[in-house]
Amino acid sequence: MDGTAVSSFRPLSTIEGYLPIEDHGLIGDGSTAALIGRDGAVAWLCVPRFDSPPLFARILDTARGGAFVVTPEDVSEARQFYETDSGVLVTELRSSTGTVRIRDALTLRSGADLNEDLAAARGELLRHVQVVQGHMQLKVLIDPYGGATAETLGAGLRIRAERLPDQELHLESTLPLSGLENQIDLETGEECYFALRWTGWAGADEPVAPAERLRETSDAWQRWMQKLQYEGPSAAQVRRSTITLKMLDYFENGSIVAAPTSSLPEAIGGSRNWDYRYAWIRDAAFSVYAFNRIGLTHEAAGFLRWVLQSIERHGRPRVLYDIDGELPAPERVAADLEGYRRSSPVRWGNAAADQRQHDVYGEILDCAYMWSRHHGALGDELWGKLREFVEAARGAWDQPDQGIWEVRAEGRVFTYSAALCQVALDRGARLARRFDLPGDAAAWSTEAEHIRQRILDDAWDDEAHSFTEHLGGGGGLDASLLALPLRRVVDANDPRMVATVEAIQRRLGAGDGLLYRYLPDESPDGLPGEEGAFLICSFWLVDNLTMQGRIEEATSLFESLCARATPLGLLPEQIDPPSGMFLGNYPQAFSHIGLISSAANLARASGGPQP
Repeated sequence: MDGTAVSSFRPLSTIEGYLPIEDHGLIGDGSTAALIGRDGAVAWLCVPRFDSPPLFARILDTARGGAFVVTPEDVSEARQFYETDSGVLVTELRSSTGTVRIRDALTLRSGADLNEDLAAARGELLRHVQVVQGHMQLKVLIDPYGGATAETLGAGLRIRAERLPDQELHLESTLPLSGLENQIDLETGEECYFALRWTGWAGADEPVAPAERLRETSDAWQRWMQKLQYEGPSAAQVRRSTITLKMLDYFENGSIVAAPTSSLPEAIGGSRNWDYRYAWIRDAAFSVYAFNRIGLTHEAAGFLRWVLQSIERHGRPRVLYDIDGELPAPERVAADLEGYRRSSPVRWGNAAADQRQHDVYGEILDCAYMWSRHHGALGDELWGKLREFVEAARGAWDQPDQGIWEVRAEGRVFTYSAALCQVALDRGARLARRFDLPGDAAAWSTEAEHIRQRILDDAWDDEAHSFTEHLGGGGGLDASLLALPLRRVVDANDPRMVATVEAIQRRLGAGDGLLYRYLPDESPDGLPGEEGAFLICSFWLVDNLTMQGRIEEATSLFESLCARATPLGLLPEQIDPPSGMFLGNYPQAFSHIGLISSAANLARASGGPQP
């Protein structure tokens, strides 16, 4: 998983010309992220930010998406691993003539402190290529999405990408390059560096050697990881999931993207392909929850500042924002890209930004409540804004919305949304009492209890013998119901909750511990086609089993889910149950959040140390 757990070499294979999603590693710098294939190609990179247009998009179109390739012509097998506790990725490729090692990083500034709300990125993709043994003829290809022209500049290139006219792209090389496509010959022990830089490169006036820039990047990650406090199941996987989540954090202001990619399909050949390069209030709040569980509390403060500033600019909480806290551009289709394994359309932007999802109030208040446990009283200005959200939840809980899963059908009074409004009122009352803050804490507590009772009564279906997705009865079964005990709305040992857990396992089970989040024929979402099993739901199941004292079952399920991670420790949004292949945008914050939280819950249940 890290440098201390190096994976084995495996043959390279493609499906319909595409590497499997799970055959990609992630690197990031707190401004953007890249996917590096096990074949040595940079298959995805947006510059200068997560939500910028892509420079390389091969993962969405092998012919036209473009990539930055360093590879032998006749690769037979390859492996990837991370340097310990860092964001530096190692890819090793074997051919008939030898083995080459590529170390990739989106480099960080000298002395970068990842606990500061400051940009740390240099604006540089650094690739260190070294022949481990043998003689290697390597193909080096820089092929931006949409085409490019280049002119030589010293030993490197000045590149003009057609689709990124505002970006100044420079490729520096320790070996002479003649153009965008080159062949280089290296013998055992010989090495070279390629540094691809874009507008805003932070090291323009800093003569730091490439080897030193790689070392400084590793050091910055390792310093940050020293603050992690976790001892419990799957410790190495928890550490890697923590770094993965941090790679999805926009260091400059505390926003956290749901995933670094767009339009990786929820079913091969299907149209459920969405752009996840934005900050969902829900996902980011869950990320903060996970960070808090393992002693990393700084991220909570950054997220709270960002979300409150974003909401203030736009008048009401939106479902998602871009990383600056603005509304994303309107959803549109990229007609020139065929999509991963011809799963079209490819989309930029996300129309869910215009939806109403009432759970956002509870996400924000719960995040503030957790933050206060570590940092104490809230300031008057912060409380003034939070108080408005408590009152908004008071009026919204029984109104239809699009729900946690962002259905594109007619809204309903979803049980999860009502439950999170209950959370907003409950946490608001607790905060007001704990810190003697202004607000009608007694009325909020009364209303929170009223909502909780309505959920217990109106979401329960005697015939189905479970809670249902929306209030009023007759609705379908929804795996988000598993979150009710996690947010302390319903006790995990309440007989109705126990029955609901059993019903979800039985009716939404996809085999081997996997769960569908709902069944579209029973819970219409306004979209055609199907989707895979949703990983976060299985981690919620682990949490429920743990809270019910079924530790052996919970541990077995947790271990089976961890085993689905790549050798790099990365998880997708969804799994295809028959094949086990990855689906959806990748790596997915929600899945890594689930893993960390379930691990912490199991550690607590086993009496392990807690931060």
